[in-house]
Amino acid sequence: MNLRRDVFQALADPTRRAILLLLVASPAMTAGAIASNFDTARPTVSKHLQILTACELLHQAQNGREVHYHLNPQKMKEIGDFIEPFRKMWEDRFDKLETIMKKYPSKK
Repeated sequence: MNLRRDVFQALADPTRRAILLLLVASPAMTAGAIASNFDTARPTVSKHLQILTACELLHQAQNGREVHYHLNPQKMKEIGDFIEPFRKMWEDRFDKLETIMKKYPSKK
């Protein structure tokens, strides 16, 4: 049975978020180069890379014997576009709360 990976479950893991941040700073890295940034076993990092690739957050490119991982900017944009209305909603709510707090300052 082939279960489709959920992108938000993938992003919930701090190690996977750290991998994505590494790939923001460097356009392409091998699994070994990525694993060298963590205090976990390389197979553990490889599993994280598999999940990120299955969610289409990363692309793999074969270069000789090495596989390089790249961010998928289109998928990251899709996630950002999905989250944007929620960010806007919370900003509006905090702005309203700030207005109310300024209008009715607390008395100490």
